[in-house]
Amino acid sequence: MAQPGTVQCNNDFKLPGIQQSKGTSHQGGYSHAAVVHALQKCGIRHIDTAKRYGCESLLQRAIRESGVKREDLWITTKLWHSDYGYESTKKACLESCERLGVEYLDLYLIHWPDAQVPGKSNREVRAETWSAMEELYEKGLCKSIGVSNFLISHLEQLKEDCVITPHVNQVEYHPFQRPQELVDYCRSRDIVFEGYCPLAKGEALSHPTVIQLARKYSRTPAQICIRWSIQNGIVTIPKSTKAERIEENCKVFDFTIAEDDVEILNGMHDGRHVSWDPSFIV
Repeated sequence: MAQPGTVQCNNDFKLPGIQQSKGTSHQGGYSHAAVVHALQKCGIRHIDTAKRYGCESLLQRAIRESGVKREDLWITTKLWHSDYGYESTKKACLESCERLGVEYLDLYLIHWPDAQVPGKSNREVRAETWSAMEELYEKGLCKSIGVSNFLISHLEQLKEDCVITPHVNQVEYHPFQRPQELVDYCRSRDIVFEGYCPLAKGEALSHPTVIQLARKYSRTPAQICIRWSIQNGIVTIPKSTKAERIEENCKVFDFTIAEDDVEILNGMHDGRHVSWDPSFIV
């Protein structure tokens, strides 16, 4: 069993939970001070980044300055579609490790199901890419491997084409986008479901229902959204470039949202995306 604050992956590795996660992205800028603060002052140990975000090298400096030992961190990065394919994937992994200043990744994800390779189907390229991911995993360069923005159809194809089941699927998850069928599918195959954009890029924070519940529980709207995700069993990855917001996002373990109120938030699902919509990718 995983310890409190961790989630057991299907390869026996333990993924840090929300209270130890720090997301980065290509939008909203990058704050060196915020990352160092998150590591030093907030106990965050899970860093989620990607080649696409352009901050892997910056994170190397922040990790070094924080003084946190490598073995105490869980570092996730992602493979961008321009590097898909068997040989390109292996090369891109080594390059990400070099930029991050690490000898291995705790989790490496295929970022997006659309391969965009002329003359080859998405399925074919995803299979080639996943084969390389399996090799990286078997060699220990990646302690865990997974995917991001994959739907059931994409996961079913991988199941047919490859050997290792993804350890993680990282997908958009917030009150407006609660893909419960996909969550249930992942759980049925022991794939950890990670949710990004838990605040719907701020859109959820101004919703009257969220504001009303924030007042009821004497919390901020962001804390309500993050706590709701946790109570739905989601590994949640909030992002902020402000130290005070990072601290706020971590203070979600000393209260519980009543089940009736969780259901109210569940009912806000309307299918909207604030990030990519992978539903049109075959």
